[in-house]
Amino acid sequence: MRKGILLALALLLTACGGNSDKHYYQLPVAAQDNAGQGLPSAGVTRHIWLSRVNVSDYLAGSGVVYQQSDVRYVTASNNLWASPLEQQLQQTMIAHLSNRLPGVLVSASQGQGDQDTLEFNVTGFHGRYDGRAVIQGEWVLTHNSQVTRHPFILTLKQDQDGYDALVRTLAQGWQQIGQEAAAQISRLP
Repeated sequence: MRKGILLALALLLTACGGNSDKHYYQLPVAAQDNAGQGLPSAGVTRHIWLSRVNVSDYLAGSGVVYQQSDVRYVTASNNLWASPLEQQLQQTMIAHLSNRLPGVLVSASQGQGDQDTLEFNVTGFHGRYDGRAVIQGEWVLTHNSQVTRHPFILTLKQDQDGYDALVRTLAQGWQQIGQEAAAQISRLP
């Protein structure tokens, strides 16, 4: 009898232990956003320095964040960002803006001379218990010594369950934020 219990316990522990595979996620960049990257053309008339993307402390870890209730958040231990989230958000935003703003050099490097400075503060970038992805924060633009803040909040429905679908939905939302930022930036003198 004892051997049966020990064998069942050993099988249970083995089954639980075998389910600890780690999965790593990278935000995808749409093909059209990759097309705008590369060496700047001679027609560059403006430079935007994307100085940084800040994320709230609860998003700064390596795990993908999921909101379980109106007050409880968990950070996944086996579903991790392949590189720091801040870095992924900055790289993909540069791709989005570069594609949408022809003639504008968007980079993570500070240039010399006149340039606009752009910063993103992300306070929400997670999945939620109701099957939605949440992206929240603000972007701040300094243009001609004038600072403007542009808050954003997106709540997007996931097409499917799971972390793969969550990351794709978050990437689509981040691209949408980039489109909105590019539209506003393109209207500036």
